[in-house]
Amino acid sequence: MVPVVKPVATAARAERAAYEPDGEQPIAGYLAAVGVYPTGVAALAAAARAKGRPLPAPGPWDVTLTAGAVHRLARLVAKDPVTSPLRLPFTHVRGQSRPAELDEEVRGSGLRRAVGELITCPFCTGLWLATGFTAGQVLAPGATRLVGSGLSALTAADFLHFARVGMQRLSEQD
Repeated sequence: MVPVVKPVATAARAERAAYEPDGEQPIAGYLAAVGVYPTGVAALAAAARAKGRPLPAPGPWDVTLTAGAVHRLARLVAKDPVTSPLRLPFTHVRGQSRPAELDEEVRGSGLRRAVGELITCPFCTGLWLATGFTAGQVLAPGATRLVGSGLSALTAADFLHFARVGMQRLSEQD
């Protein structure tokens, strides 16, 4: 089997070079994330099965609640100044991008860079958080609904804050 490994590794390096000649993308880090995610999902499914938890049939309100919660938590994890210490090993701050949000640049290479890209991107982080909330709805539905309700309320409150600021700006233009 060892004679096969060398040609496969050589072919993989050639494909990598053809894909992105500069070599700046942390392909190995991405592969690690691609491996961790399904492993985590499988572990969550095994935990649900071991506990004998039935799979819920989410309705429109459940989806709305989860969407609001995931949106708010993704912004909190990826952009909020208060959570910047969690991103510190993977980023450096460029400044403020939007109200209560930081503009950060990912630093490092390999796995460090891949993790940095993941945790500074609310869209990327959202997938992991939605998976966590979905698992929570199976493993701890009451607590998940409570936390989700709070985060969804924050999403609605943020929207109202931005709407109010927008209306104030419009009224000041007159």
